[in-house]
Amino acid sequence: MTTLQITGLHVSVNTEEGAKEILRGVDLTVRSGETHAIMGPNGSGKSTLAYSIAGHPKYVVTSGSVTLDGSDVLTMSVDERARAGIFLAMQYPVEVPGVTVSNFLRTAKTAVDGEAPKLRTWVKDMKEAMGALRMDPAFAERNVNEGFSGGEKKRHEILQMELLRPRMAILDETDSGLDVDALRIVSEGVNRAKESTDCGVLLITHYTRILRYIKPEFVHVFVAGRIAEEGGPELAEQLEDEGYDRFLAGASV
Repeated sequence: MTTLQITGLHVSVNTEEGAKEILRGVDLTVRSGETHAIMGPNGSGKSTLAYSIAGHPKYVVTSGSVTLDGSDVLTMSVDERARAGIFLAMQYPVEVPGVTVSNFLRTAKTAVDGEAPKLRTWVKDMKEAMGALRMDPAFAERNVNEGFSGGEKKRHEILQMELLRPRMAILDETDSGLDVDALRIVSEGVNRAKESTDCGVLLITHYTRILRYIKPEFVHVFVAGRIAEEGGPELAEQLEDEGYDRFLAGASV
């Protein structure tokens, strides 16, 4: 079983006014096969947690630890974290001009696995995954995210997840900007990837609508850089009815 252990995590970001603390002591454990939903208002630190685990240089860990099966994630480079099995689906996927989707995916797969996949098997797997995500096969020869709609970018993120088969998948507001049909298709892709690999999933979202398709066992409410409350799926329904006001009223910023 794979375990992602986050203990006492404090993270700051440098601004013109100086260092600003975003995460203020986060404790969280995600195991294989579990889905954890991270919910909270804007600016509460949800995306900061995602990018800190992935190794974005903008975010500075000032104290605490992140381990994957006991290995210190914070000492790893970004590519070492990917090879260790950590995957991040970004809220705003970037364009990569001059690099086709097919080349990008096969290069990523080779880097993560340490060897190139057999071409015939790879093409078959990629076509099947694209078909399941309702992606036009022509996308394979388009440049990564260039001219893609918001929904197409999100499908491409989940295509990566299905093909790279991570041990821990962090999904940063994957539901952002998706219509109802795209939300269902993307969610089904996440569920397929989880079922085939038994990976752990850290799902960051504002809303409960994606949780109707991707069922979390655990829900964590982020407020002012801390986990303010934890519970099961019923907590998400409570947030849908009541919002975050009761947490914000007692939060010290």
